[in-house]
Amino acid sequence: MVNGAGASGIFQALEGDDPRVIAGYRLTARLGSGGMGKVYLSYTPGGRPVAIKVIRPEFSEDAEFRRRFKQEVQSAQRVQGLFTAPVIDSDADGTAPWLATAYVPGPSLAAAVAEHGRLPVPTVLLLVAGIAEALQVIHGAGIVHRDLKPSNVLLAADGPRVIDFGIARAADATSLTSSGVTVGTPTFMAPEQAAGTTISPATDVFALGQIAAYAALGTPAFGEGTSHGVLYRIVHEEPDLTGLPDELRELVTRCLSKEASERPSVAEVIALCGAASGQTQLRRPEEWLPTAVAADITTRAAAPAPAQSPPPPLEAPTAAAPAQPPNPPARSVPPAQPATSPTTPVPTELSHPQTPPPGFGPSAYAPTAAGTGAPTPTGPTLTGPTLTGPTGSGPAVTATGPAVTGPTASVPAPQPPKKKRTGLIVTLLLVCLLAFAGAGGGLVYYVMKGDGTQRKADRAAGGKAAHKDSSSAPAEDPAASSEDDGDTPDAPVQDPKPVDYKTVNLPDDYHISLADEPVHPTNSDSDTDIDFSYTDNTYTDDEVDTETGKLVLLKPGQEGTLATCRNETRFTDTILTKQFSKGAQICLTTKYGHLALITFKGYAPKSDPSSYMTIDVRVWRNAVEPEQDS
Repeated sequence: MVNGAGASGIFQALEGDDPRVIAGYRLTARLGSGGMGKVYLSYTPGGRPVAIKVIRPEFSEDAEFRRRFKQEVQSAQRVQGLFTAPVIDSDADGTAPWLATAYVPGPSLAAAVAEHGRLPVPTVLLLVAGIAEALQVIHGAGIVHRDLKPSNVLLAADGPRVIDFGIARAADATSLTSSGVTVGTPTFMAPEQAAGTTISPATDVFALGQIAAYAALGTPAFGEGTSHGVLYRIVHEEPDLTGLPDELRELVTRCLSKEASERPSVAEVIALCGAASGQTQLRRPEEWLPTAVAADITTRAAAPAPAQSPPPPLEAPTAAAPAQPPNPPARSVPPAQPATSPTTPVPTELSHPQTPPPGFGPSAYAPTAAGTGAPTPTGPTLTGPTLTGPTGSGPAVTATGPAVTGPTASVPAPQPPKKKRTGLIVTLLLVCLLAFAGAGGGLVYYVMKGDGTQRKADRAAGGKAAHKDSSSAPAEDPAASSEDDGDTPDAPVQDPKPVDYKTVNLPDDYHISLADEPVHPTNSDSDTDIDFSYTDNTYTDDEVDTETGKLVLLKPGQEGTLATCRNETRFTDTILTKQFSKGAQICLTTKYGHLALITFKGYAPKSDPSSYMTIDVRVWRNAVEPEQDS
């Protein structure tokens, strides 16, 4: 969010390419724009102002960004701290992804320093302590901010607010970053970000040290200039802290340590702020900001929510129902058809935009059917010439609006449903069965005894028509295809030839199906079976699992052969990745009779923005008896 302009530029008029409504939120002004999108002012149904960020098209066109964005926003919605702006609504699947946060009436730290200069020491200590408390909550939710900078810290009357936490991680995964686009602001990056190595909560602590120096000095600690120059100084040179007040020197110096392990934790940062303030506990005066900065807060107070009549049309970037006129003309009701049940529901034709958390979102602005009030899931029911309210929850509604024109709608009394001619059918079936039992018993025995070859071929086909058989599967043994008299047991499944797929990069939340040729990662579960998948869990241990069969983690020294995988019985459907190391082997047996040996080769490099594991896959198709459908 950018609130960085002067008072005159805080609430900017919407321009021609700006949307007017987003999923039911009426946009009233443009607040600014940043590296990832534009920010608009809107209101909840109760009149509370909210800030809505709409992601730029170049990011929204990247499928991996959308997936990461959705994941990060869901995590951010769990962050509820005193010094964070809560995320209250979002949509990662619409034409343009967006999220809504509480609107904070206050300038950003960047705007305050640019307009009023350096801040006094007491203000800086309260600022840093508040940001550190926000980071405690953010890190506690498993999120690293990655883009903590002065424009992402807003100065409210009761303390700072940290915004946009975690969103930069979604951009890290896009194809844009691989083409040279830098995510994050170089001036406030940590050395490990500049070097493309491991990101951790200590990364945010380094940024917090830079924020403290910036607030106290009025300039960045590593100077300004080209991105490459600034990043070089961050990695190889010491910060310029000339003029930094002594009360802040230890705090800033420790936070700006090149080695992440040498930086203080956020709890230690709070303790350092308390020690520097000369108090055992920071005390927040009512007026913690300088008078000139505090005056900017009143200029950023959002006006009361505008009137909502007539309701605005629901338009881009999310698809919604077309606008309805406030008072549509009266329409005639055609004669009712004979009912097949006591009540016939009248379908509601209004599409509903994405439903946000209670108290927010499109419900206040969505158009309603004339004369019926708010649409309900069940719709009104037709019980005669009068439309009565819904049978489900919600207020009852009666059609007492415009007079009905045209011929009088006569509704005949409901007729009982016609009796089905089941009696005759059942009788005929019984006669046929009795005749068949008397004359065709021998035929039944012959058919059921019959040729076992077809049953054997059916099982070898995989047990499921949609589970495709690969062209690489070996031809059936001619000996197994010879006829038998049905009394001998089925011949054992022949050993198929293995098919190898080397260096398969399986991304987070992707899976493979052994029936595919070649075996390849996919994240679509509509046309393939999830035989083996990998999940990079944010809050719990990473895991691999299967939805179609059984897994066995082989012990060190066990030979990964077809015979081993056939004979192993230590089955599970989920294995935590911490349980195996590089070179570990997993046997996978699917219910369709396919078997695979999966060899773990390693994870994505730390510098790679994507999360994936690399595996080798050896497949024996139709290697075991498929499970029989129950």
